[in-house]
Amino acid sequence: MQQTLEELNARVREAAGWIPKLRETVGRVVVGQQHLLDRLLVGLLANGHVLLEGVPGLAKTLAVRTLASAIHASFNRVQFTPDLLPADIVGTLIYNPGDGKYHATRGPVFANFVLADEINRAPAKVQSALLEAMQERQVTLGGETHKLPVPFLVLATENPIDQEGTYPLPEAQVDRFMLKVVVGYPDFAEERRILDTMAFTKPNLDVERVIDMEQILAARAVVDSMHVDDKVRDYIVHLVFATRDPEKYKVGDLRPLIQFGASPRATIALTLAAKAWALLQGRAFVTPGDIKAIGADVLRHRVILTYEAEAQGITSDDVVKRVFDNVPVP
Repeated sequence: MQQTLEELNARVREAAGWIPKLRETVGRVVVGQQHLLDRLLVGLLANGHVLLEGVPGLAKTLAVRTLASAIHASFNRVQFTPDLLPADIVGTLIYNPGDGKYHATRGPVFANFVLADEINRAPAKVQSALLEAMQERQVTLGGETHKLPVPFLVLATENPIDQEGTYPLPEAQVDRFMLKVVVGYPDFAEERRILDTMAFTKPNLDVERVIDMEQILAARAVVDSMHVDDKVRDYIVHLVFATRDPEKYKVGDLRPLIQFGASPRATIALTLAAKAWALLQGRAFVTPGDIKAIGADVLRHRVILTYEAEAQGITSDDVVKRVFDNVPVP
């Protein structure tokens, strides 16, 4: 095992060689927001969609667009608005009088990276247009199935639900995002750098393409081969089960606060995200610390709270923290 682990560590170092260069390239445009960039990289490595939530002006859209621009891949941006239609995203059938047939016209979802900007500005029927694409990596138009490009990643931004003109995302939609990242304000030093960099009528937002898709796919193959000990696997399952049966894990006072716990999709997502996080740390194996580092981003949108919790001002982050604090670490 030792020899195998050493070989895998060497593969990790080789597969992650492009990450510092990508960080540097994106960092020239996006000041600070290291937490945000790390989570975008996790989604990129683990083949998981990412939802970014934060008030306007925190560089959510800029970060996604800059990351996509630094990669040799196709990129489309969809601005979600109340009058958007599902066909504006996935495409539609258009009648051709020349041959008397309907032909599929592909929408902007057919790209390696799709930026769903302000996804909760559109009603649920439009948001749900992405369900099949995000889960199955395909789109059905007129009874015909069209495969999406490989890889395919949805990076969505949303404003907090209490912002004016927003619609809550359906639970089925939210659950398809591997990560939900809450984007906060920059600190004083970062905001001063933002001022120095961006306070121009035409700031320099040009980004060179520094990596290609083959490097990302090679890194994903290494993520798949990362070592996860059986005790760590059990720890992941215990964490997810604690959101469904808190009494068993001595957090019974959470029962009135949780309406629905995390689904098996959360177990898969937490494992994949922890593997990707370990690779970013330069390791070929997953530790409980990796799971704790990325766990809140994987679980916060999958724990559905009761009205009682909302009335008490308790958030899903509070519940997830209690779960991590009480489930024994192997």
